[in-house]
Amino acid sequence: MCLLKRLCSIECMSSPSSIPLDRKVPFLDSTPLLGDPAALQARADEDGFLYFKRFLPRDEVIALRAEMLGVIDKHHWRQPGQDALGGRIDLDALNLVPDDRMRTDIGVSIDAYNDAQKLEALHRFPHHLRLLEFYRALFGREVLVHPRHIARMVTGHRVVSPTPPHQDFPLIQGTPGTWTCWIPLGDCPRSMGGLTMLKGSHRGGYLPIQPAKGAGGIAVPLCPGEVLWAEGDYSAGDIITFPSYTIHKALRCVDKELIRLSLDVRYQPVDEPVEEKSLLPHCDLAWEEIYAGWSRDDLKYYWKNLPLELIPWEDRYMQPSRRIC
Repeated sequence: MCLLKRLCSIECMSSPSSIPLDRKVPFLDSTPLLGDPAALQARADEDGFLYFKRFLPRDEVIALRAEMLGVIDKHHWRQPGQDALGGRIDLDALNLVPDDRMRTDIGVSIDAYNDAQKLEALHRFPHHLRLLEFYRALFGREVLVHPRHIARMVTGHRVVSPTPPHQDFPLIQGTPGTWTCWIPLGDCPRSMGGLTMLKGSHRGGYLPIQPAKGAGGIAVPLCPGEVLWAEGDYSAGDIITFPSYTIHKALRCVDKELIRLSLDVRYQPVDEPVEEKSLLPHCDLAWEEIYAGWSRDDLKYYWKNLPLELIPWEDRYMQPSRRIC
């Protein structure tokens, strides 16, 4: 009988009377801990993430936002009558894009995402000195910036769903010491669908997954006690960063006409293993196509000059399996 209870623990959560209510707590700003790597690591060990207010210069974040909105303008999806930074989308025009031509994990068409990936500024921004200095201090050694930057351009297109609760590790693999930095490109209140973190969820290591709608296509089934979510309203310049075992998800966007622009960037110690696909573009373009219009060469293939330990992709992490709570 006890074994039966354990085996059905996940399935039993589907009953409305057995689903516990989430508890929501505000983000704690870790800015006062900058300059104290031990204190930062201690907070990360406790919570599974670090949040920083006004970490990056707001004007530089907004400049990248403007370039990405330029891609939206190129495809004629922005509503008229707003300034250059306005993110209100013409949903009727966007929904003319056939479902099979959409990057459902991104929020726009395949063609538009390829255009965004060609932006030199998108690939240069993750190498911001503030970010590099922070991760060097956190890791206590030199940093590899994964070149596979993800530009989220989340819209209300009919096939786009909010990102479900998941860990990044099955999707990026390599070392569990890889950290994601989520950078909102503009103010992002909770109503726009920013990221929320399940506090302390990194301590369980890799967790079984199930198929799901939303970016990544996977979800971690949650156990009854996993209800403590940290969230907040982001401003341009804020960042949140977390190791690859931390469970996180996106809140649902209330206004379907607003686009949510953000970057997912990965950092790891340079002397730890990296999965080979993390060095490939996050689209169907080759690096030479992405680099074609760049004004500078210093970041082209920069990782080839580093002594990296490459390891292959392991399908087993993406195989659905039951989680026992």
